[in-house]
Amino acid sequence: MSTIHLHRTTRLTPEQYVSGLTDFGPGRSKLFGNSAGAYLKVHHRGASDADVTEGSNGIWERLHYDWSDPEHVVLTTTDSNVWGGKSGHTYNFVRRSDGTTDIDVVVVRDGKNLKGWILGFVLRTIGRSVLEKAFENSVKAIEQRHPQQDRIAA
Repeated sequence: MSTIHLHRTTRLTPEQYVSGLTDFGPGRSKLFGNSAGAYLKVHHRGASDADVTEGSNGIWERLHYDWSDPEHVVLTTTDSNVWGGKSGHTYNFVRRSDGTTDIDVVVVRDGKNLKGWILGFVLRTIGRSVLEKAFENSVKAIEQRHPQQDRIAA
């Protein structure tokens, strides 16, 4: 099992980032490169939760999104072709006194078959930078949706 911790400070509010994280419409792959349109299927979407299948490059997972606490968002893997067990993502948001937000993400990858075990090993060793880059790109893409004046008005 691989556990990867990621961190980024952003000018976004937690609500702005969560809005992007839970936008399952067209163009999602521009925010999250590992969520290709061909894989995306929204099974259910409620006011503070969703059941979504997404993926790319032959890897997919069905995730239960729970954003009932906007400062602690949990994505639990419920099915996947490679991930099982305790796989998922946890986002924690901390508002800073300077108006920025710390985003801490924990990604757990528990391989359920040979392909998953190998991918988990790669992520734990040399592949961490791929997740870091994807996270950085998602923050930047969501920031572009919210010009600086949006932050001041919030």
